[in-house]
Amino acid sequence: MHATETIPVGRVRDGALDLLKWLALLSMVLDHLRYVGLSLDGLYVPGRLAFPWFCLAIAANVHRVRDAPVSGRWRYLGWLLLFSLISEVPYRLFIEDADTLNVLPTLALGLLVARGWQQKALVDRGLALIALAIGAVFSTQLMFGFFGVLLPWVMVLVFRRRWYFSVFPGLLCVAANQWQILLDSGTPVARMGLSACLLAPLLGLVVLRHAQHASPPAMRRWAYALYPVHFLLLLLVRQIIA
Repeated sequence: MHATETIPVGRVRDGALDLLKWLALLSMVLDHLRYVGLSLDGLYVPGRLAFPWFCLAIAANVHRVRDAPVSGRWRYLGWLLLFSLISEVPYRLFIEDADTLNVLPTLALGLLVARGWQQKALVDRGLALIALAIGAVFSTQLMFGFFGVLLPWVMVLVFRRRWYFSVFPGLLCVAANQWQILLDSGTPVARMGLSACLLAPLLGLVVLRHAQHASPPAMRRWAYALYPVHFLLLLLVRQIIA
């Protein structure tokens, strides 16, 4: 991959971006299958791909809507915030010992930071600074913490650069995933999980740059509902198994 290679950012539907979103969703579901009551600890490894791929999808969308009407950009944030609220109860019903909010608040803050860098308007820059402050103050309450809030922005920075720049978001992804606990664990699953975090941005960029002719089902606004719904479905599975 070379710096001159580009990713489609026009208004035409981007099949590669839809594919990345579906793969991120699949990785997330695999990760959460660990909580249905079966011995599935190995699913932790593919589960590490989900968050960085969602962050990369945000970076791609930030590029796509840079020249879009302001109302469209606010609508994107609004859907994230709405489903952040809707998803919290299903999330806590399924993850009974959860010590953070669901992942959508982290993604919403990350979107504000990334958009503030890209748009450069005073209001966008102001909201980005507020998002950074919230991320720093409430890092322990946010899934993936302050580093998770920064990840979409770093994805924007490397979005069109050579493939080896993906090491920077990879390291940030490692930092967001309790790297010290994983390193101290020393288990094969922990080591592979760290490797997955490091490689996830590169793998996502490969999908965006080389799967441009993919045609998976388009992920439209209805896809936001998949997040709370999948918690309820997995909760049902756990109750059936128990």
